[in-house]
Amino acid sequence: MARSRPYVILNAAMSIDGKIATHKGNIGLSSQRDLLRVHKLRNSVDAIIVGKKTIEIDNPLLSVRLIKGRNPIRIVLDSKGSTSVNSKLIKTAKKIPTILVVSEKAPMKTKNLSYFGVEVIRCGKNKINLKRLMKILWEKGIRKVLVEGGGTTNWYFFYEKLVDEFSITVTPCILGGTNAISFVEGCGFDKIVRHNSFKLKKITRLKNELVLHYSNV
Repeated sequence: MARSRPYVILNAAMSIDGKIATHKGNIGLSSQRDLLRVHKLRNSVDAIIVGKKTIEIDNPLLSVRLIKGRNPIRIVLDSKGSTSVNSKLIKTAKKIPTILVVSEKAPMKTKNLSYFGVEVIRCGKNKINLKRLMKILWEKGIRKVLVEGGGTTNWYFFYEKLVDEFSITVTPCILGGTNAISFVEGCGFDKIVRHNSFKLKKITRLKNELVLHYSNV
């Protein structure tokens, strides 16, 4: 069967107890060694996908800075179209291709983002339709994407069975906290479905960190 969507790689760094941020939203679990790995990974894909909360909390550039290479397209999932024009992504959109994905309920003023060099894609009535978005990206020639969360975005990609492989860097710390952000958020699955399980393909040690590489094939 011919492929009709990009190959999806999901990547995250988490504490030993499965948190990717503290209850106050503090992030930055990756060491310099792991960041170098991530930048190499970014350089190997056509686009990076993050959720709006990641932009609000971290205000990242999502560029390739630690190695020499091209910057992939940056894609933000923001159903309401409320990403700040003061964010680093919007400010640098004329230098690095940037796409804002919104739902049909997002205000029409999001069209004005074209002034900053941002392409706006409307995809889904009340929330973003990920499967439809994947087809749109495929039609744009995007063949491989990297999902960098956060927890809610990770959940929807797993829920829609769109993840082909993922890597988790386990860092030697405990964060705790009921309200701390987990690797996967959302409402969760009702039961454990064994046939949907991923296979552990490789374990990489980065000094005091472990990178677990999983694949669904």
